[in-house]
Amino acid sequence: MVIEMTPPSSGRLSALLRRCAASGALSPGAQLHAQALVGGRLPDTTLDTDLVLLYSRCGALHRAREVFDGMPSPSMHAYNVLLAASPPDAAVKLVSRLVASGLRPDRYSVPAVLRACAESRDALLGSVLHGFAVRLGLLANVVVSGALLDMYAKTGTLGDAGRVFDEMPERDAVAWNCMVTGYARAGRSEETLELFRKAQIESAGMARDLRAVPSVLNVCADEGQLMKGREIHGRMARCLASSSDTVVGNALIDMYGKCGQVDGAQAVFASMEEKNVVSWSSLISCYGVHGMGKEALRVYEEMVSVGVKPNCVTFVSILSSCSHSGLVSDGRRIFESMRKVHAVEPTADHYACMVDLLGRAGAIEEAVGLVNEMPMEPGASLWGALLSACAIHNNVDVGEVAAYRLFELEEDNASNYVTLCGIYDAIGRSDSVAGLRSRMRELGMVKTPGCSWVHVKGRAYAFYQGCVPRYLRRQMLRVLGHLLEDMAGSGYENEHLSMCHGIVGY
Repeated sequence: MVIEMTPPSSGRLSALLRRCAASGALSPGAQLHAQALVGGRLPDTTLDTDLVLLYSRCGALHRAREVFDGMPSPSMHAYNVLLAASPPDAAVKLVSRLVASGLRPDRYSVPAVLRACAESRDALLGSVLHGFAVRLGLLANVVVSGALLDMYAKTGTLGDAGRVFDEMPERDAVAWNCMVTGYARAGRSEETLELFRKAQIESAGMARDLRAVPSVLNVCADEGQLMKGREIHGRMARCLASSSDTVVGNALIDMYGKCGQVDGAQAVFASMEEKNVVSWSSLISCYGVHGMGKEALRVYEEMVSVGVKPNCVTFVSILSSCSHSGLVSDGRRIFESMRKVHAVEPTADHYACMVDLLGRAGAIEEAVGLVNEMPMEPGASLWGALLSACAIHNNVDVGEVAAYRLFELEEDNASNYVTLCGIYDAIGRSDSVAGLRSRMRELGMVKTPGCSWVHVKGRAYAFYQGCVPRYLRRQMLRVLGHLLEDMAGSGYENEHLSMCHGIVGY
């Protein structure tokens, strides 16, 4: 843009400033600002508003605020422009100033402040703005009602979100996605899946809209809903979305991995057109949680070789994989490379992974040395890893230290007491077991029994240890016997088979 040599009129300045704002041209816009000052065109409500728009659009928010604060009487348009660009705290203060000035929030300012409430999780102010919108008759506007719905969903006020959703004049794909994501974020899996099913039927735009799909897949992963996850994958495949959308692909890898389908996760990864660090880390984690440490290590080394920089999550995944597979030397090497090679500072989670790795391998003294060298205070996860290692190897001296630190950090966690009781019992210290159990009774602690769930034809069944009905036990053992035959034919290791045969014999 060429700045005119003759002083432009106010109208010409306004047109040029808006062109600069639309194209993000900060430097020419600042020159026009200087011309307006030198030419005595300021203050002027229209030009000042255009300058607020220019600086807001170009990311120079402090300069936009300077212009705005210098306006004798800011226009409603200037308020709306600055509200849309301001961070949550500043937006809330700005709307208070707007109301105090005698202006009324409109269909532009209300959505901007509602977005600020959603980001700051301020449901109380959001509900006040809801009342404003009702009194001003703004709820008929789809943008206002959509922003209100988004605010309630993100603040977890799902009852209010549902009421707004039911009263919306139009429910497009954005509104459905907002509701589905809100329920998924709150962990309400059944409602999430039901809403997603209804959205596919009632909203024509949802068929190819992918924004809610990762949230729904995460619910399937957490609930072990493999069939539902496969159904969604099939729908995405028909839309050619699973390979072209990286976020959806990453969610599919995670879903298949958590549902025990390693081959499915690998197939999705191989089909993805673009892979980011999350894609690689998800596949590494998938292999790791299924005890396939060598495969996880191979994927990690391939990731580094193709130039993808590992992050903190990647290192947690690969170190955990090494721990579960007993790859001690590989784990040590990768841990040392974090700071030296990849410039990633180890966090408490990485130290906990290393303590778990060393402890499982029996190198408890080395694990204790690592704890003492930590630059941060050890947390509950690290002491828990150390206590578990001591339980495996019956190391009572270190186990007591770890347990009593956990008693301080997790006062209501009965599992730590039970684990220490197990160590005492294994080495024959019955008096210590009795004393610890007496202490648990004084504290009113009860160990929650382990429980497993399985989904059959849409219904979840819970199984507790020792609570299997007698009439089902024979049938279960018969099925387990058939599984043993299949395992033997699939080349499973003898130690796994002998363990299972012991269960059947019992």
